[in-house]
Amino acid sequence: MTLEKSNSMASRVLFLAAFVLLAVALVEKAVNLVGYTFVRQISTGAGRLLEFAAIFLIFVIALLLRQIREELKRK
Repeated sequence: MTLEKSNSMASRVLFLAAFVLLAVALVEKAVNLVGYTFVRQISTGAGRLLEFAAIFLIFVIALLLRQIREELKRK
């Protein structure tokens, strides 16, 4: 597997993980308004899930910028 393919795969996986964490955080916040909890194992809450999603997206942006830089070097 080349470095390009592994970077592409990593960015896709991290983007999907960030999207899933965002969805879970939104559901958790909506359920908390009613007085229940959706994710009992995570004692932090919806805000912490959003922080992890943002961290994943920062890595995705870094990987995409690296791919852009490599393409510009080739030309």
